[in-house]
Amino acid sequence: MSFILWLTGKPKGVMVEHHSVLNRILWMHNRYGLSAEDTILQKTAFTFDVSVWELFWWSMVGSKVSLLSVGGEKNPEDIVDTIARDGVTTMHFVPAMLRAFLEYVEQQPRK
Repeated sequence: MSFILWLTGKPKGVMVEHHSVLNRILWMHNRYGLSAEDTILQKTAFTFDVSVWELFWWSMVGSKVSLLSVGGEKNPEDIVDTIARDGVTTMHFVPAMLRAFLEYVEQQPRK
């Protein structure tokens, strides 16, 4: 499973050009790889520029995408359930949500 962590600031309303999106996706694919067996969790709001690779990378390489329910990106239980249900292998977290997610996972009983 791949975790990609990016530090974020306040929203700035920045335009992301097509060649920049393609460059980012190609870099990520070269660095992390993705195949038809992988599933990306689309959990970032589409209004956030970081969501762009979640929206398009999977389709460029024949992978799958898993969608959370509305508001599910803020609920670690929904994320864990979706990962298990859809076999998610790749996802993105901002630091605060990664902490909340890991704390939730660590509190769960071992199976």
